[in-house]
Amino acid sequence: MGGAQALTYIIGLVRIKIVAMLLGPSGIGLVGLYASAMGLIGTVSGLGIASSGVREVVQAYSHEDAARAARTVRILRRACWATGVLGWLLAIAVAQPVSQWMFGSPDHAWAIAVLGVTLLIGSVSAGQLALLQGLRRIGDMARASVLSALVSSAVAIALYAWLGQDGVVPVLVASALVSLGFSYWFSKRVAVSPVTVSWADTLVGTRRLAGLGVAFMWSGVLTAGVDMLTRSVITRQHGLEAAGIYQAAWALSGLFAGFILGAMGADFYPRLTAVIHDKVKAAKAVNEQTEIGVLLALPGLLATIAFAPLVIEVFYTKRFLPGAELLPWLVIGVLGRVISWPMGFIQMAMGASRWFVATETIFIGLQATFVLWMVPAYGAVGAAYAFALTYALYVMGMLWVSRMLIDFRWSSAVLGTLSVTVLLVMGALAARLLWSGGAGVAVMGGLTLVALLFSVHGLVRRTGGHSQWARRLASIPGIGRLYKSVLDKSVG
Repeated sequence: MGGAQALTYIIGLVRIKIVAMLLGPSGIGLVGLYASAMGLIGTVSGLGIASSGVREVVQAYSHEDAARAARTVRILRRACWATGVLGWLLAIAVAQPVSQWMFGSPDHAWAIAVLGVTLLIGSVSAGQLALLQGLRRIGDMARASVLSALVSSAVAIALYAWLGQDGVVPVLVASALVSLGFSYWFSKRVAVSPVTVSWADTLVGTRRLAGLGVAFMWSGVLTAGVDMLTRSVITRQHGLEAAGIYQAAWALSGLFAGFILGAMGADFYPRLTAVIHDKVKAAKAVNEQTEIGVLLALPGLLATIAFAPLVIEVFYTKRFLPGAELLPWLVIGVLGRVISWPMGFIQMAMGASRWFVATETIFIGLQATFVLWMVPAYGAVGAAYAFALTYALYVMGMLWVSRMLIDFRWSSAVLGTLSVTVLLVMGALAARLLWSGGAGVAVMGGLTLVALLFSVHGLVRRTGGHSQWARRLASIPGIGRLYKSVLDKSVG
C-alpha cells in the first residue's frame, strides 16, 4: 500500500506540475478552496460512517458469519448512499454563505452547489473502499488508488488545457467519477452472500455506524474547518495567489510522508482493531508502526527541508518559490503526524469516542487559535508555524492519552529512533535558517545522507531482509553494500 501511495504521489506531482503551468498560483488556490469547502460539507453530511464502517466490517467478518457480514455490507452501502444525497442537498443549501465567507462574494455559489454531486459520488466510493479496507484487501486498494490517480490525472490535464480555470469544476467532478468507477470494480470482486435487509434494520444498523461515526465526523469537521479557515484567512488578507502558494507548500510537505500515512490507515487500523483488547499486543503493534513509519519518512522529510526552493521549482514553477519559506515548518508538523498517528488509532480501534472527540477538539481548536494569531502577524508562513506548533503539542498529548487507555509507552527502540530523528531534523532546520547559499545546502545535504543511511540500516535490521522492497535495495550502488552488511550481521 505504501508503494501504491508513493506511485500515486508521483502521478499526482506530474499532474500538479502541468496544472501549475496551465493555471498559475491563483488557479491552484481556487482548486484548493473548492476542495476545502467540499471537504467540510462532506464531513458533516457523512457522519463518519465510512470510517466506522471499517471497524464494523472487521468485526463482522472476524466471526466468520457470512449472513452477518452480508447484512453489515448491505447496511453500510445504503447508509453511504443516504449520506451522499444529504451531502449534495447540504452543499446546495449553504452554497451562497460559504462562497461569501471564503471569497468575500456570492459569485462562486453556483460552483459549490454543482460540486455537491462529488459528495454523493465520494460517499458511495468511500463505502466500497471501507469494505476492501476492513477485509485488508490491500492489493485491491492499491490498484484502485493507482489506476484512479492515473486516469483522473489524464482527464484533468486534458480539461485544464482545453478550458483553463473554467475547467476546475468539471475536473473535480470527473475525478470523483473515476474514483467511483475503480472502487466499484474492485469491491465487486468481494463475494458477499445474498441477503434481505429491511429498511427498519437498515435504520438500526445506520444508527450503530453513526454511534462511533459521529466522533469521526466531529474530528473531520474540525480538521476540514481549520483547513478552510486557514485558506480563507490567507485569501482574504493576502489574496488568492498567496492561497495558491500555501497550497503548493502544503501539498509538497506531505510528499514523502503521505504514502506512509495512507498505508498506515489502510492496513494498521484494521490490524490494531483485531488486537486492541490485548494491551501488550496493541502496544507492541503501535511501537512497531511508529518505528517503521518514522524510518520510512525521515529521508524524504530531510530532503524536503534541504532542497525546499528546488523542490518548489521542480514540481511547480518559479512563481511558487515563496512557498519555500513555508516548507521546513510544514515538514516539522508532518513529522509530528507520522509520530502521533499510530497512537491516534488506539482510540479509534477501541471505539473510545469520548476520548477521540475531546482530544481532536482541543488540538484542532489550538491550531485554529494559532492560525488566527499567526497568519495576520506573519502572512502565509504563519499557517506553517501554527501547523508545526500544533503537532508538537499533539504528540505529547497523544502519548498521555495512550498511556491512560492501554498503559502505552514508547519502547527503548522507538525512543532511540526518535532521538536521532529529532536531532537530524532540528539540525537541518537550523542550517536552513542560519546559513544561506551553498554552505547551508551542503550541511543539509550531508544530514539527509546520514538520515538515508540511518533509515536503511534500521529498516533492514527490523525486516531481516525478508520483504520484497528490502531485497531490492541490494541492487542500489552504495546503499546495497550497507544493506548487505547489516543483513549479514542480523543473520549471523
